[in-house]
Amino acid sequence: MNTIPSLPPPGANPPPSLPPAYWVPAPVAQLPPAKPLPFHRMARTYSAYRWFKPLLVGLIALGLYIGMMIIASIGFFIVILSDPALEALLDSAMSSPEDLDMSEPSIFVFAMISIILMLPAILWATRMMNVQKVGSLSSVTGRIRWGWLGWCTGVALGVLGLSFGLSFLVDSIAGYEVAPSGGAPNLWLMVGLTLVLVPFQAAAEEYVFRGYLMQLIGGWLRHPAFAILLPIPFFVLGHDYDIYGQLDVGMFALAAGWLTWRTGGLEAAIALHVVNNVLLFLMGAVGLIDVNDSAGSLGSLIFSTVTTGVFVLLVLWLANRRNIQRFSTPRPPAPVLTAPGYWVQPGGWTPPPAH
Repeated sequence: MNTIPSLPPPGANPPPSLPPAYWVPAPVAQLPPAKPLPFHRMARTYSAYRWFKPLLVGLIALGLYIGMMIIASIGFFIVILSDPALEALLDSAMSSPEDLDMSEPSIFVFAMISIILMLPAILWATRMMNVQKVGSLSSVTGRIRWGWLGWCTGVALGVLGLSFGLSFLVDSIAGYEVAPSGGAPNLWLMVGLTLVLVPFQAAAEEYVFRGYLMQLIGGWLRHPAFAILLPIPFFVLGHDYDIYGQLDVGMFALAAGWLTWRTGGLEAAIALHVVNNVLLFLMGAVGLIDVNDSAGSLGSLIFSTVTTGVFVLLVLWLANRRNIQRFSTPRPPAPVLTAPGYWVQPGGWTPPPAH
């Protein structure tokens, strides 16, 4: 490899009557700094970006996901076939998939893993294509901001805990029985599985729908409304609920997408998603709710929308108070040489060429 010396070659000795030659360095042009970009435009901060490369990331991620699901399914079937009770449960689930019992630990584990595997698939595919840094899927700082995630989680625990508590109080006043069951089947196993698996399940969905898809669309369309709104139908279709439940999921996706754009990262959306799902499955484990119920109501939709709105307002206030970074920090541009350096001899003498 040829190398360019960092210092100029020594000048030739001029005639004794002339002063020594001196080296004039090359003029350097300072380029203007790159423009900071919001979260949905993060892919555009990398020189390797081309409009089609994020699509290839999605295709690679899909292939990786299918491969991992095949391996997971083989392992699941081996476990199932070794237990006659689980085999009967599998036969029932295959004959009527809509009747899957999420309170059954084996079904719960497989359902969670089938979603969790989306996370390594999209991260590995992003790394393999090298179109952008994997950390840029997390936030504009190129990483998960753990302190900010902790603050958002605290807000979510407070808001959702109060919301669920009020809903149970209203049900109790209305005459519905609200009583947890300490003798629920598989209680402690389901509690443990929920605490271990559900945070990864929720995070996986956020990385796919609010991370990858928002930045895929944001690379093509500048306005954030496109990146926030267009992934919502895909997110809603992945949840099997009635019309009220689907509207509820859509409102959640809208809030999560807006917060991701507004706060410059996935932390707020992950916190809300994780806390909501963990609390729901914990309540299901103790018999307070039926986790298999896909029916909603107008009242529950309104209550959930208000709860999500309160969370959004509190996180926005906290983000402004803590001055959370919303835009990427561009690297300083490298100086560009506009012409080669040269020797100058006062008095008009020019050094002979080097050989």
